Amino acid sequence: MKSALTWIPVGLLWLLHWLPLPVLRGIGGALGRLLYALGRERRQVALTNLRLCFPDKPPADIERLARDHVIAFSRAALDRSLCWWASAARLRRIVRIGGQEYLTDPAGRPVILLCPHFVGLDAGATRLTMEVLGCSVYSNQKNPVINRLLLHGRLRFNPDTVVASRQEGLRRIVRALKDGYPFFYLPDQDFGPKESIFAPFFGVPAATIPALSRLARVTGAIVVPVIVFQRPDGYDIEIQPPWDNFPGESVEADTVRMNRFIESQVLRMPEQYFWLHKRFKTRPPGEQRFYK
Repeated sequence: MKSALTWIPVGLLWLLHWLPLPVLRGIGGALGRLLYALGRERRQVALTNLRLCFPDKPPADIERLARDHVIAFSRAALDRSLCWWASAARLRRIVRIGGQEYLTDPAGRPVILLCPHFVGLDAGATRLTMEVLGCSVYSNQKNPVINRLLLHGRLRFNPDTVVASRQEGLRRIVRALKDGYPFFYLPDQDFGPKESIFAPFFGVPAATIPALSRLARVTGAIVVPVIVFQRPDGYDIEIQPPWDNFPGESVEADTVRMNRFIESQVLRMPEQYFWLHKRFKTRPPGEQRFYK
């Protein structure tokens, strides 16, 4: 029954993809303001994260950033209708790519695309599947309708994309990297203490999976950052040059470097980072918890 009811909002999303982008963004903005007013629990998560990461900002600035983030997140959520159903031609106009030459390595080394959690991530990932045959990790959803839609979004332009479940671990990803599939790696969420190490994120110890360093060491891959900016007229994908001297002296040092890099990108557009996630849920032994 629950799955059947899911088709109602899905049908509404399908209708939205026919709208001009300015109209879709207007609806997303209104939805974001409503969700910020009504979604007390997630609003408090965003406010807590922002206070921890920007302790010197006045409360009014923190409140504004949190509200702007929920608006940007809501707009991106409705833009998923374009990722799932818009034509390839329309997506090419709305989602632009810069630095496409870095998607492959002239020396033939495997490529890890480092994609931090900004609101434009889904639009960027869908657009990149039109240009490169890659691989990514996928978490199965409890709702089969949503599960099918998310997979459809990842595979619609390139059905040979390798999608590994999170439960498979890194073994399949290592094999795909060695076979020449660029890996879309999303590095910055708290998956609990298992296999995590604590690396500072804006000065706060954050449980961080050190897979980037380990994958680079095992496969000889280069790391290419991919940052997606939400713009009034769509999205801009910025593919940056590969990192030098990576991996470095240790897995721990590499993980600290990764978090510092993400910090630098957050400062470029702080309202677009995914503040609704409980990034600091896992604490080092003896430290206080931040979320209620």
